[in-house]
Amino acid sequence: MAQVFPRSMNILAPASIVGGGGFAVVLVLAGIGISRSPYNTKVGVAKEQPVPFSHEHHNVELGIDCRYCHSSVEKSSFAGLPPTQTCMSCHSQIWTNSPLLEPVRASYVKQEPLKWNRLHSVPDFVFFNHSIHINRGINCNNCHGPIQKEMIAYKGKTFWMSWCLNCHRNPENAVGKREDVFGLYWKYQTYQYSDEEFEQLEKQVREHPTPRIKAELEVAKQDRMSPEQQVLAEGEEYTRDSKETAEGIQRLEQYKVKKEQLSDCSVCHH
Repeated sequence: MAQVFPRSMNILAPASIVGGGGFAVVLVLAGIGISRSPYNTKVGVAKEQPVPFSHEHHNVELGIDCRYCHSSVEKSSFAGLPPTQTCMSCHSQIWTNSPLLEPVRASYVKQEPLKWNRLHSVPDFVFFNHSIHINRGINCNNCHGPIQKEMIAYKGKTFWMSWCLNCHRNPENAVGKREDVFGLYWKYQTYQYSDEEFEQLEKQVREHPTPRIKAELEVAKQDRMSPEQQVLAEGEEYTRDSKETAEGIQRLEQYKVKKEQLSDCSVCHH
């Protein structure tokens, strides 16, 4: 009987099987990559709003505390959005004729709330409580990125379940002092001495401890951001060293956090 397939098929047949399998793997990996890319997650992409609100202008340039607008963030699951009356408490006096603020004035006159476009949304079966995290000393930037620097707000992080679980399984890497949650932002507004400038100031105090120099050093210490705060202010992930982790473990005891229960499904899925 004549040979149906040429001898080259001995090589092409298994190669096609391997190639087909490899192509399928590439397609799956490409799909995963696209689904986790900013193209799909919109991380770092500013979202259009009815009013071009700038966190950088209000928080950093004007020094307005976050809680003036997000008034329920320390006591409620929802951070809270400012009613139009809050906006008008200032803008009835300043920028009163700005075209950019026409939606705010119209909302106030018509007594209809502004419809802000949500940046983050979680499924209905997921429960998140802002106040619990704030009162455990977890800074907003841990989840929202460098919000104080954003001219127009955008997603700072993607809330993957694995990302949340990583924190819940190792809460000592995130909990902090309650006063540092919002303290980071007023420190960000102040002049930050470089390491060289700070060392020079300490040297001056040792050599010439005048009241003025000593007072300047104390102010510099009070206003100085910690290494962790500096990283968080830029919206980056910070890895704590062994000393900082040990302090985190002490805070878990102080806050009476039961670490072994934090990764239970019922914590987030009610």
